[in-house]
Amino acid sequence: MRIVMNGVTGRMGYRQHLVRSILAIRDDGGVLRPDGTRLQVEPVIVGRNREKLTEIARKHDIETVHTDLDAALAEDDAPVYFDSLVTSERKKTILRAIAAGKHVYTEKPTAESVAEGEELVEAARAAGIVNGVVHDKIYLPGLIKLKRLIDSGFFGRILSVRGEFGYWVFEGDLTPAQRPSWNYRAQDGGGIVLDMYCHWNYVLEHLFGGVEAVMTKAVTHIPQRWDEKGEPYEATADDAAYGIFELAGGVIAQINSSWAVRVDRKELVEFQVDGTHGSAVAGLFGCRVQHRVRTPMPVWNPDLPTDQDFRAQWEQVPDNQEFGNGFRAQWEQFLLDVDAGRPHPYDFASGVRGLKLVDAALRSNAEGIRVELSGGAR
Repeated sequence: MRIVMNGVTGRMGYRQHLVRSILAIRDDGGVLRPDGTRLQVEPVIVGRNREKLTEIARKHDIETVHTDLDAALAEDDAPVYFDSLVTSERKKTILRAIAAGKHVYTEKPTAESVAEGEELVEAARAAGIVNGVVHDKIYLPGLIKLKRLIDSGFFGRILSVRGEFGYWVFEGDLTPAQRPSWNYRAQDGGGIVLDMYCHWNYVLEHLFGGVEAVMTKAVTHIPQRWDEKGEPYEATADDAAYGIFELAGGVIAQINSSWAVRVDRKELVEFQVDGTHGSAVAGLFGCRVQHRVRTPMPVWNPDLPTDQDFRAQWEQVPDNQEFGNGFRAQWEQFLLDVDAGRPHPYDFASGVRGLKLVDAALRSNAEGIRVELSGGAR
């Protein structure tokens, strides 16, 4: 199965999707089908910079390179199109791929607005193609372990979720920024709410229940940054967001997202889940638990330093299975769905639900209100 991959000169498209997913699958002999046979893959890479694409192709033994998207989409024996472009370019390229009859797998956000996302849903439905949106977080070891705990009833009744995500993205003056400059320009589709709330929607939906209401404060903590050429520019997009999410079943989630925070935790993202019978703290890879029968009894005393090592009172959940790269795991599922001609569970409609949460959060921030995702607010 040949795959047209657009945007592989970017950091995420190259490292996670091309190298660690498609090329890793190719080098391992393909995706294992249920009947024991294998579905082999081969990338067809497309982009604007022929020099960069040629170097990638030479380095990784990739046969076909295109700088003309229409020429790449015209390849009859390449039934899948993947999009990892900047958000502002995504809708029009996906529509071209759908018109060419390709099955489509895409990074998120799927579009810049709910209306554009719904346009993609309708186009995919009319064309009868298999479509999918990257939901990499739920394939990570830490969240797989957390889902296992939830399904086993470990927590009893889940009460609340607290998430911390982020790290310091350098401004670019003294130290080069480790994220592209467009991420911090609203006019180019940047902003942490648009980027990360699409993630938080499917994570919360998958683990705890759909988001029914949201309150968010989004800010631009760093107003000036320096781009890839060392030129200063105005950061017009939000680089931090502080949200409260009301979930189905009465669970309350609080998630802080920031590219202007220094990390004092084991992983770049961690979720603490508290329930009547136990609690857990899950990151990308690890998951620590504390059951109610092992819960200590702290006593508040501001006059004496505590003699308890609280973090040492938690236990690690064992792996109990071999975990692979989360991006590759979803790629394999999507390719098997295309091969079998069945819908992918995380489709364009799931991407639209993420965009609806983004819209609600941005409205909450702009108006200073709690917003219900059904459209009402109070």
